[in-house]
Amino acid sequence: MILVRNIRLPLSCPDPEQEAVRQAYRTLRLRGNAPAQAGVAKLSVDARHGTPVLVYTIAITLHDEGEESALAGASPCVCFTRKPDFTFPVGQTPLKHRPVVVGLGPAGLFAALLLARNGYRPIVLERGPALADRVAAVQKFEQTGALDPNANIQFGEGGAGTFSDGKLTTRVGDPLCGFVTDAFLKHGAPADIAWRQKPHVGTDLLRGVITSIRTEIENLGGEVHFNTALTGLQTSGGALCGITTTAGSILCDQLILAVGHSARDTFAVLHTMGLPLECKPFSVGFRAEHLQTEIEKSLYHGAAGNPALPRGEYQLSQHVGQRCVYTFCMCPGGQVCAAASEDGGVVTNGMSYHARDGRNANAAVVVSVDGRDFDNDPVKAVAFQRQLEQAAYRAGGGGYLAPAETVGSFLAGRGKLELGAVQPTYPRGVTPCDLGSLLPGELAADLRDGITAFGRKLRAYQAPDAVLTGLETRTSSPVRLLRGDNFQCAGLTGLYPCGEGAGYAGGIMTAAVDGVRCAAALMQQYAPDKA
Repeated sequence: MILVRNIRLPLSCPDPEQEAVRQAYRTLRLRGNAPAQAGVAKLSVDARHGTPVLVYTIAITLHDEGEESALAGASPCVCFTRKPDFTFPVGQTPLKHRPVVVGLGPAGLFAALLLARNGYRPIVLERGPALADRVAAVQKFEQTGALDPNANIQFGEGGAGTFSDGKLTTRVGDPLCGFVTDAFLKHGAPADIAWRQKPHVGTDLLRGVITSIRTEIENLGGEVHFNTALTGLQTSGGALCGITTTAGSILCDQLILAVGHSARDTFAVLHTMGLPLECKPFSVGFRAEHLQTEIEKSLYHGAAGNPALPRGEYQLSQHVGQRCVYTFCMCPGGQVCAAASEDGGVVTNGMSYHARDGRNANAAVVVSVDGRDFDNDPVKAVAFQRQLEQAAYRAGGGGYLAPAETVGSFLAGRGKLELGAVQPTYPRGVTPCDLGSLLPGELAADLRDGITAFGRKLRAYQAPDAVLTGLETRTSSPVRLLRGDNFQCAGLTGLYPCGEGAGYAGGIMTAAVDGVRCAAALMQQYAPDKA
């Protein structure tokens, strides 16, 4: 396959995709009917210099693939590439028991998918319910405040990523990203995730994709047990030999542990066993809401509203002293979520549907913390998260209402919710609060400095009526379970710490890729199940 990059077209181009293909042909000096296949490999928007332009990468396959490499030097923007080979070596050692995957978020889902596709018939345990029941539980919580600790935005089929923007953006250049994208496409994700610069599925469409992947796992001989939580590990001679669950014991010597970043009870079990847990950097702060139209005016200037442009997205960061203040998980046209998973704690997150047609944009605005803030004690790191969430619950007045403050008030330290054009979308409702009082003073001051700096980079952040809703505490896992080069736990053979909860991923794509890596490591050692 040949890639022709950096084809730049104005927004006024009547048929930009076809024009980009024509320009790729001209660059390669091809006749119009020469390629076997030509199409968009990537589309992005460059708005750095005032008027935005569309930037295409076109992928071209020739009838004679042997001729492709010779065209790589046709221009500096032309390269030759091969599609990655997604075959995985398998070992010869017989498995004593079927492999077990704990957690059905992105990491566990893709680990189980790879195992199932290669004949390993995994057993998958998920502490929460299947997706339809999970959605019903989330809706009940939003309407009534009745929280189910095992069926919420953190737990249940699909993991925390199910109630998000379905963002597949990643800075990781791992070829396995292609494996994940191919699986999403096979199971009904929008075709444009293959070529958008910032691909997203959307919360609404992602649900069907997840259940379809789970069905493939089951059709290939895997088993998925919902409402079944891991409660303990059984060991012998430094190796795993079994597990205990809320549904009973299971013989198991190969376990992929993909429990997600909010499985605090599991972290406690691992710590009690003396397994090698360490503090991992994470971040805390708020959800910031602005009018989506104001974000797009700030990004696209006079071209804002042009139908050729995608919904405006941003990512901002600012070093403040020894810390970094940054935006995270930006959801265009989305809403703030009630993401609690423990009684008496308020947690916020963000999500968008595929259309991204809501009035507000939202993003986490957070400041970094690390082991130095917790004496390098993972127990203290988890306790810090929990204390912030409980403080937010009290400040909201109970019932999982969230504390909120407008940006102008927060920067001035007034503790007011001075609403204007931006109306908060948090579903349980908000309570005016001095958000700075809920965080250690240093963190609140750093967030003020960071937001002020953001206003110099993106004009929308100067709006005094932008709404901050708190608290955002689950940006990533506060702990890491150490593993070796073989992907197994440094303190327990047969245990594969995996994904975001184990401290090795951040977001849907990287978690899914880590699930594939862990499953591939298991497969390389053991033969498929013969049953």
